[in-house]
Amino acid sequence: MATTHARPRAKRREFAPSPALERYEQKRDFSITPEPAAGRQRRKKPACLSFVIQKHWARRLHYDFRLELDGVLLSWAVPKGPSYDPSEKRIAVHVEDHPLDYASFEGDIPPKQYGAGSVIVWDRGTWVPVGDPREGMAAGKLLFDLHGEKLAGRWELVRIAKPGDKSEQWILFKKRDAWARPLSEFDVLTALPDSVMAKPLGALNTDDGANEPVAVLDEDPATAVKRAPRAPLPAKLKPQLATLSPTLPTGSGWIIETKFDGYRILARISDARVTLFTRNGHDWTRKLRSLAAEIEKLDITEGWLDGEIVVLRDGMPDFNALQNAIDGHRNEAIVYFAFDLPYWEGRDLRNLPLMQRRAKLATLVADRTERVRFSEAFEAPPAQMFQAACQLGLEGLMFKRADASYVSARTQSWLKAKCKLRQEFVIGGFSDREGSHTEIGRLYLGVYADGELRYTGGVGTGWDSAAATDLRKRLAKLQVDKSPFSTEARASRRWGGRRDVAVQWVKPTLVAEVEFSEWTPEGQVRHASFKGLRTDHAAKSIRLEAIQTAVTPHGMAAIKVTNPERVIDKSQGITKVELVRYYESIASRMLPHLKDRPLSLVRAPDGIDAQMFFQKHAETAMPGLTEQPASLWPGHAALLTADSPEAIVAAAQMNVVEFHTWNSTTRDIDHPDRVIFDLDPGAGVAWETMLEAAMLVRALLDELGLQSWLKTSGGKGSRRGTAGTPARLR
Repeated sequence: MATTHARPRAKRREFAPSPALERYEQKRDFSITPEPAAGRQRRKKPACLSFVIQKHWARRLHYDFRLELDGVLLSWAVPKGPSYDPSEKRIAVHVEDHPLDYASFEGDIPPKQYGAGSVIVWDRGTWVPVGDPREGMAAGKLLFDLHGEKLAGRWELVRIAKPGDKSEQWILFKKRDAWARPLSEFDVLTALPDSVMAKPLGALNTDDGANEPVAVLDEDPATAVKRAPRAPLPAKLKPQLATLSPTLPTGSGWIIETKFDGYRILARISDARVTLFTRNGHDWTRKLRSLAAEIEKLDITEGWLDGEIVVLRDGMPDFNALQNAIDGHRNEAIVYFAFDLPYWEGRDLRNLPLMQRRAKLATLVADRTERVRFSEAFEAPPAQMFQAACQLGLEGLMFKRADASYVSARTQSWLKAKCKLRQEFVIGGFSDREGSHTEIGRLYLGVYADGELRYTGGVGTGWDSAAATDLRKRLAKLQVDKSPFSTEARASRRWGGRRDVAVQWVKPTLVAEVEFSEWTPEGQVRHASFKGLRTDHAAKSIRLEAIQTAVTPHGMAAIKVTNPERVIDKSQGITKVELVRYYESIASRMLPHLKDRPLSLVRAPDGIDAQMFFQKHAETAMPGLTEQPASLWPGHAALLTADSPEAIVAAAQMNVVEFHTWNSTTRDIDHPDRVIFDLDPGAGVAWETMLEAAMLVRALLDELGLQSWLKTSGGKGSRRGTAGTPARLR
């Protein structure tokens, strides 16, 4: 499901060099520093404005945030660097404009020179201002969208400096949208610390093309490949990884491919001989000998191919069949779908736009062998294509920026959208099938976090009798006495609804691929199905998918957002489409708390600064929401409930800004199953006093045998808002 909203393109104009570049020149001695001189900034007019973020180890580590505008790079020094967490307001000191050539600068600025230290290009891409950027700079409020390899979504720079201040300070922060993520869940600086510049795959031959400019999108692919720098064939190559996306990307510039249900394989070709590597760099050539021979039929002497191996059943990838083919060394049925070409015949192609690398790859693969195929792209609206993919039973789709370089890291320029949630888990225990001591009944799963194996629930379906027997034999050899989980999985489990079945713990070395419908509020998988064992992943490497808490159930049609750019919160500049995307991103997490509970909805058709109103009944049409029968509450109109993620997003499209639930469900409207103790701080009440009051309430509820959770709310922020303690009645 994705909101449909066209992204505006930034217009460019001819310019003269900025006088501010004089400051840049005056601060540097270009006979000593390797930084580029300003000169006169002229170049062809590309389609979009560029941005770059450079990681700079000067006296202190900081990040230089640069936006192209009017022929220069507007520049800010951000000491703590950017964060995807909207609550993280990062100081950004406005510094002198830099020349456009500075965007590709990496190296060491010598001692005693201005900014002495090391510089890398941490992120780069394009940016689209919201509104006139020149007016924004003058007003001290610059709103924009980033399309980088690490940063994405909407961001804002706000000037906080006062006249006469020694430095011109701004703040940089992430706006609330589908990309926003709490710092506790994802710190982009820690997760992706390295340069995005394509490092030479070996020592570059600087006498033959190494310093030639990178090709632009409209350049002929054959010409672009010839202009790529020469480099020797590397022994190893780490693949580019995709980020799990909570929504389908909008706008142009995306290449859409099938997300294959298989194993990632990179093929290294040297002297026309092929070596096959897994994503983690393991040599699988012996396992896939016949496939290697098929790839050798391509007319390539030296190169690297990136792709996925699958086994097709009735034209569709079958993960179990692939696993069986690998385990049984019967790989004649395995097909290799190639989708990228990072290196070819002595040329490092990673800095070329993806569309040019793929164009060359397509000519190399062509129809030379049935078992090596080119991964075709689809020309269709993303929502329509995604719905079709899910209906066909595909795992999902891949979305890749056509202008992106190849980066050996997880990036935002490659996105993956899944029809169902799916990932790898470590097996930490098992229980037998009822009535059998030779077959698996259930697997107990976990993922690693902070060096510990965290329990994430279990799976009890997805295998036949033969697979259940094989799993039981494998796991029996790994049995241990103590649970490997840091948080205790229940020592016994109701299985089959009949009796308790004891869990048998195992050494956490096997990895299972599992498909599931959603995450529970407790962080466990729901409606899970076993797909197979993964032998290409080490157990210690298994983590939660980076954005799993923001994933909404896919396969739903896109909704049209009316008046998407209407500002609903003037203080933050939040638009209606941002509100819809926010609720879209958390719908699956909200649903367990809203489902089957009558609602009171706060609607703000003209924004939260104008008149708002409560709605309990369907006086006006509320598409997507469920109208409960009037008999549920005699004497009153039908009540409304939100019983699906689509309903939550549809309500946001109808300008709903708050969802208030009853404490009873529609199944038993007269008997509430929870109660809320609302602790409102009066004037002058210290935060420490509120903490003590909340702890006393919880202690009392514990004595009464009531399970309770802390819930914070209020307009003053979580530290100063009200503290409500919901208690579940048993």
